[in-house]
Amino acid sequence: MPEIKKVRKAVIPAAGLGTRFLPATKALAKEMLPIVDTPTIQFIVEEAIKSGIEDIVIVDGKSKRSIEDHFDSNPELEDNLSAKGKDKLLKLVRDTTDLNIYFIRQSYPRGLGDAVLTAKSFIGDEPFVVMLGDDLMTDDVPLTKQLIERYKQTGESQVAVMPVEHENVSEYGVIDPKEEIAEGLFKVKGFVEKPNPADAPSDLAIIGRYLFTPEILTELENTAPGKGNEVQLTDAIETLNKKQNVYAHVFNGKRYDIGSKIGFLETNIEFGLKHPETSVELKKYLKKLVKTLD
Repeated sequence: MPEIKKVRKAVIPAAGLGTRFLPATKALAKEMLPIVDTPTIQFIVEEAIKSGIEDIVIVDGKSKRSIEDHFDSNPELEDNLSAKGKDKLLKLVRDTTDLNIYFIRQSYPRGLGDAVLTAKSFIGDEPFVVMLGDDLMTDDVPLTKQLIERYKQTGESQVAVMPVEHENVSEYGVIDPKEEIAEGLFKVKGFVEKPNPADAPSDLAIIGRYLFTPEILTELENTAPGKGNEVQLTDAIETLNKKQNVYAHVFNGKRYDIGSKIGFLETNIEFGLKHPETSVELKKYLKKLVKTLD
């Protein structure tokens, strides 16, 4: 088995233009759109911390300053809350400040693979996780921690997958499973990006969590730009899998797709029904609303 190193670092790509949420994202980072009262990127950061990640780099781009401000201190706001005795709100504000978060700018939108490669100096020669902001995951054990535990078992890279409706496989990267070596853990023959349903080798779609050994960086450097002149992460994973195993871990928890308008609205409703400040009134409203629908 390869040497097992502690997984300490996470890369969160956040340089996308967020065009599916225009006009809101004309001046506001998509990652700052709230689920009830919490920016989506904060959920991703919290998952990383709960999984034992120590250092986080956010790869951002132009017009993403609001993300940096969110994780910075705000002395004027903190002083105001403290003077008014609003201790709970003060804690909420300070909880997003004392974190080891760094920022690197992706100057041009050259794809997810390029965004990961931008963080090369931060990663060094360590294993690391990649966490995409369009997917929120809930489970008893954070998905990122599940991948770390799989890495401890194998010493090699992991991608998170879960079953999707067959007619929807063309929206995802899909694995061609080779064999299940443990419950919910597959060796993989290959990775197919957005296949036609008739040609898809499985319904196991790659979702927004990855754990890589540092060798993925070499593959990314040698990956030619593909569709849209972007460096495709899936292409580099496919090449890496020919040199060392890239395993697929099946996620059995709940995935919220917040990369689409309908997914974002559904997530807000479900989280709102769990939020202590909104659950009762929202439930009343929804019951009343349902009666007016056809």
